[in-house]
Amino acid sequence: MNELLQTVTATADTGRPILDAATREVIGHAPVQSVADLDAAIAAASLAQASWSALGHAERSRLMRLVADDIDAHAVELGQIITHEQGKVAGEGEAHGAAHWLRGAADTVLEPQQLAEGSELHYVPLGVVASIGPWNFPVMIAVWHIAPALRMGNTVVIKPSENTPLSVLALVEIFRRHLPADVVTAISGDREVGAALASHPDIAKIVFTGSTATGRRIVESSSANLARLTLELGGNDAGIVLPGTDVDAIADTLFWGAFMNTGQVCAALKRLYVHDSIYAETVAALAARAEAAPMGSGHDKANRLGPVQNPAQFDIVARLVRDAEERGARIVTGGEPAVELGPLFYRPTIIADVDDDAAVVVEEQFGPVLPVIRYTDVDDAVRRANGTEQGLGASVWGPDPDAAALIAQRLDAGTVWINQHGGVDPQVPFGGTKASGYGLEFGVEGLKAMAATKVIRR
Repeated sequence: MNELLQTVTATADTGRPILDAATREVIGHAPVQSVADLDAAIAAASLAQASWSALGHAERSRLMRLVADDIDAHAVELGQIITHEQGKVAGEGEAHGAAHWLRGAADTVLEPQQLAEGSELHYVPLGVVASIGPWNFPVMIAVWHIAPALRMGNTVVIKPSENTPLSVLALVEIFRRHLPADVVTAISGDREVGAALASHPDIAKIVFTGSTATGRRIVESSSANLARLTLELGGNDAGIVLPGTDVDAIADTLFWGAFMNTGQVCAALKRLYVHDSIYAETVAALAARAEAAPMGSGHDKANRLGPVQNPAQFDIVARLVRDAEERGARIVTGGEPAVELGPLFYRPTIIADVDDDAAVVVEEQFGPVLPVIRYTDVDDAVRRANGTEQGLGASVWGPDPDAAALIAQRLDAGTVWINQHGGVDPQVPFGGTKASGYGLEFGVEGLKAMAATKVIRR
């Protein structure tokens, strides 16, 4: 029995049914809250903020570590909810990761900066921070938003994705057991509630992770109150494999850079440019790994790939693959639903001989699909990799890390990895460029993003 799930789920009469991503069976009911509920939560958070700030960094960090310990203690229960809602294999790992990130924010040192002429630069709380989260890493990304905000003395009102609310409600329940009342509040509502949160006059800062289209609407909504923004938006990350690369040595890392969490990662590898001299070998190596990767229910730890989380995203994945095939691209492996596993499983798909203007290259597929694109000139590969409005991440793969780093300098992305893709760290800033958003998360820069500056001159 999952007592944490029982604590946060509503009754069938009052709540909205939430489905298991793999089986599509009802696992619980999310509360249906209104704009009035949101207004009340923001008012309470505003009242709680001053006393929370007054506790100081040391005490806030101590309480955050207590929450992290409790998340670890409930990681199995929390992980089960994550796997039910999101579909990922071993949701327990996401729960432990959230605890790790919470400790990272608690432990990061941010001192006043000494300036010239006896001046000091201080970082002070903003007020109430709004968090609007996605469905692909509901608990982890919630902590990415909440942890630095709390550390800097803000209170938080969070709206989880309508697809994965129960895991975030369970996370916030753990926070509430250790923090003063109204410091962190979750509001489970529809898009109307999300729009009201983004435009609310008492919100000082909005942190959003999700699509570029929604990010643009949040920018518009926030213009009335001039709320500060951190936006981590869509990514269409390119990878470039340089000539002379040992394909066997990188194939596993390359594959999982694209297919971790069944490809449902903002900073996953989504377009791969491979030099003609090793193109066929790379395609074959990736296809072999796709065919060998065990897929199925996330509750079975023998699996590595789960379902696409929701029907709308599944339809996008299927449409992009179908369009590529109709354009003459070669479906090396996959290219069809795995109907024997469940309604939202799609076989891991490698697409070869695909053109740059195919939808699967131009658009972010956010699923278990990787187009592999041939090139002959490295300068041309860089130009093509940069030919997108997104600029979240990118990677360069090659035998000489220094030579790869020179290529990395030329790629338009917030993070460029060398012989890896997608790894993040609590102490290393992360953020996008172009239409992938703005603002930094993690580390000292992430703390600064959750604060206002104040200069004191003596």
